[in-house]
Amino acid sequence: MTTRTATATATATTATSIPALASRALSYEWIKFRSVRSTVWTTAATAALPVLGAVFVAATGSLQPDDTVLGGSLTLSVVAQMLAAVVGALVVTGEYSSGTIRTTFTAVPRRGAVLAAKAALVAAVMYVLALLSCSAAYVVGSAMLPDGRYAQGEPLPALFGIAASFAVAAVLGLAVGTLVRHSAGAVTTVIGVLLLPSLFGPLFGDAERWIAGLSPTAALEKLTQTSDATADTVGSLGPWPSLLLVAACTTALTLAALLLLRRRDA
Repeated sequence: MTTRTATATATATTATSIPALASRALSYEWIKFRSVRSTVWTTAATAALPVLGAVFVAATGSLQPDDTVLGGSLTLSVVAQMLAAVVGALVVTGEYSSGTIRTTFTAVPRRGAVLAAKAALVAAVMYVLALLSCSAAYVVGSAMLPDGRYAQGEPLPALFGIAASFAVAAVLGLAVGTLVRHSAGAVTTVIGVLLLPSLFGPLFGDAERWIAGLSPTAALEKLTQTSDATADTVGSLGPWPSLLLVAACTTALTLAALLLLRRRDA
């Protein structure tokens, strides 16, 4: 009876401790996220750039006749997405630079819980901010651009996908930061990861449609191009398959970063 009672008590404690541990990890990460100036300012710039780009493009009339309202409004969205990836990298590299990562692992001993909390936080923050910011940019562009000159379309599905591409980029930056552990190196690496598939995809011939699609930036560009225009992008994966492929690769890289984190800190 004593053994059974002890076993049941241990099982119950473990079952209740997992949600408590996750809640505590998220709470710690949120406090740190909004307390670090570099992270806060980079996040603010990520949210502001799409709207500023829409105002600039509409005010200067720099769109081409075949541009779409959504694509033109989100001219600076690629730069904003890169900043989202930088935020993801800074969330983890800043702790290694300052040495606070030891305190984090002391408060939450499970490495997996720490990384999962960071990933969930940056993904949620960037998704919400990108959805609001890019929607606002589209509204600004629609209001400021000449009526009837550019295709309006139905951008709502694309805006959800665009927000998801920001979230994926942030998690990608987090995974790279976990692997590199150095702020400058992680920022340089993640920007290279975002750009290289699109730059070097054409060199791979028939495999271009897969290689060029292996980046949140490629998925973002396709979503802004196709939401108002055509359903497919010629010579490449469609926007939604590209986004799913990038999300899968990012998940795999994050799991690899977790395994390496456990091995390094074992």
